[in-house]
Amino acid sequence: MTLNTPSRPAVWRALAGRAPARPGHRHTLHATASAISVLLLLAATGAVLHEPLLIPPLAASAALVHSTPTLPLAQPRSLIGGHLLSALLGYLVLAVCGSSTWAAALAGGLALGTMMITRTPHSPAAASAVIVVLQEPAAPRFLTLLTTATLLLVGAGIVAGRAKHAPRYPVYWW
Repeated sequence: MTLNTPSRPAVWRALAGRAPARPGHRHTLHATASAISVLLLLAATGAVLHEPLLIPPLAASAALVHSTPTLPLAQPRSLIGGHLLSALLGYLVLAVCGSSTWAAALAGGLALGTMMITRTPHSPAAASAVIVVLQEPAAPRFLTLLTTATLLLVGAGIVAGRAKHAPRYPVYWW
């Protein structure tokens, strides 16, 4: 008795067919250059203000804005609201539970749930809650820096979205 299994090429075609289409070279080059520009500015700001851990979640945010500017996760509502809500939730968890890896994990998970409830999904923003719990930054300074950085990312997305052959950004504001 022989099992009826698909041949390897058929399986490969089925798996390969599920991947999204490759973006055009112009879009890839434009997205890469735009992301590098805004991240260099954010990295310089983070270095001057001694907040280098803020850069990784913002780099992920920049990747969303510049590579997939039409997704809900990349829109200003989600980007700005997600980061700020997550940071505030991080401060709440820090006040109640203190600073520990367990509290940071709790803050990251609660941030995700909060973003879902408030319709501000932005997965990189969960890291903002984790950073707050682990690093215990002064709230006014950190929240000001985070707000400025997210506004800068939105502004860079708007400028990048005005270039020829680039997808428009944002699709919606709020």
